[in-house]
Amino acid sequence: QLQLVESGGGFVQPGGSLRLSCAASGFTLDSHVVGWFRQVPGKEREGVICDGSGDGRPNWIDSVSGRFTMSRDSAKNVVYLQMNSLTPEDTGVYYCASTDRWGDHCSGDMLRTGAFDIWGQGALVTVSS
Repeated sequence: QLQLVESGGGFVQPGGSLRLSCAASGFTLDSHVVGWFRQVPGKEREGVICDGSGDGRPNWIDSVSGRFTMSRDSAKNVVYLQMNSLTPEDTGVYYCASTDRWGDHCSGDMLRTGAFDIWGQGALVTVSS
């Protein structure tokens, strides 16, 4: 069974930081493109950042530039999302997702359309005073 499980969500004040984890089972995450998405009730799901399995540049939306980064721990089969300088607009349920259908690079189209095959259950991030 192919599965992704997010963890590390919680409550944080504006300006704070959180690190989300995305743990894979049933497949090797290191060979997949991985993306992070977020959703607020009543709004469309938003692609936030994604990275390929190669050495290419990741893609991200302008609002998280300089604040969000991705990393991988291949030995643990885990991908991380480091979120710094959080604002209330970052609040939402964060999902990690993966695919190996489109090569080793994450394109802007993939981030925008959510062209991923395996999705986690989501982790709630609340940024508020």
